[in-house]
Amino acid sequence: MAGVQPTSSAASQIGGFLRNKPYAPLSWAAHLSPVPSHKFSLGHLPTPVHVWNLPNMPEGTEVWIKRDDLTGMELSGNKVRKLEFLMADAAAQGADSVVTVGGVQSSHCRATAVAARLLVDKDPGLVGNLLVERMVGAHIDLVSEEEYRRIGSVALADLLRKRLLEEGRKPYVIPADGSNSLGAWGYIEAVREIEQQIQQSPNVQFDDIVVACSSGGTIAGLALGSRLSSLKAKVHAFSIFDDPGYLYDLVQGLLDGLQPGLDSHDIFSIVDTKGLGYAMNIGDELKFVKDIASATGIILDPISSGKAAYGMLKDMGANPSKWKGQKILFVHTGGLLGLYDKVDQLSSLTGSWRKMVLEDSIPHKDGTGGYTSSA
Repeated sequence: MAGVQPTSSAASQIGGFLRNKPYAPLSWAAHLSPVPSHKFSLGHLPTPVHVWNLPNMPEGTEVWIKRDDLTGMELSGNKVRKLEFLMADAAAQGADSVVTVGGVQSSHCRATAVAARLLVDKDPGLVGNLLVERMVGAHIDLVSEEEYRRIGSVALADLLRKRLLEEGRKPYVIPADGSNSLGAWGYIEAVREIEQQIQQSPNVQFDDIVVACSSGGTIAGLALGSRLSSLKAKVHAFSIFDDPGYLYDLVQGLLDGLQPGLDSHDIFSIVDTKGLGYAMNIGDELKFVKDIASATGIILDPISSGKAAYGMLKDMGANPSKWKGQKILFVHTGGLLGLYDKVDQLSSLTGSWRKMVLEDSIPHKDGTGGYTSSA
């Protein structure tokens, strides 16, 4: 954990990036309670929306993609939108450190570490998200997967919080994936952004929104925003973490914290696509990620958006009438650094290479236009 940095002065930056700004929601969200008073500008927003030419679509189906993998290199992904509100709250409470919890290759922990310049029996290494976290000085307390399951993320974060308090620090706890009622405002605000983008393209109106779901914060914000705003798209959560019953209850708790008076079952649907389990992949899922990258140029992470897109296309194949003629917005939630944890599994799927055969008689050319040759 490292200190939360004070708000930058106007003289130290150009534009609004990294500023802690007063926040006011649009009228359709103003009745929610509590409404956050401030947000940090952490993401490179708005993120692009464009057509995604996926293969084997049902008749008349059109898929677009919301590129939240482009919210910024170090902070890329859906976690940034949540952290804009959570880090502002940490600053308002005078926190000097941030505590959060996640898996070894958690993109949330990486994003939190960078945002704060912040934030098991062997060194976890320098691969993917862990490399970025350690480069920016995050303190990593490692537990085994079994300990994580036995104790739970809430208890682990509270244990770290108490230890920091004993050291005289003022820690601020961010839940796993930044998913609480405050963090959900990140994707309520994302709906405002989508509305504005649609207004610039009057011929585009989405019937459905598809997104990966694990801890519930993203889906809570998207589903609530879609229901309350003019968007009114059906929201489909493709679960990468747990069973639908658990996730409906989890999201209901987040919704209740905002007092919209809505039932989670009424504002989104869940398709179970966790497969072997969270952050575990079968060969077909990884081959899908590779094939989609080759076919469309869009690189999906294997943990979240890769599984969601894989599940979406499987559901389209099994239930084509459900998707026929629909205009769908797929939200890419980032997490690309997680690919580095799958190198061994991906190595047999990626492009081949060969040693280039060079003859001794090939003349040498240097980089400045000079030319030499040897006999």
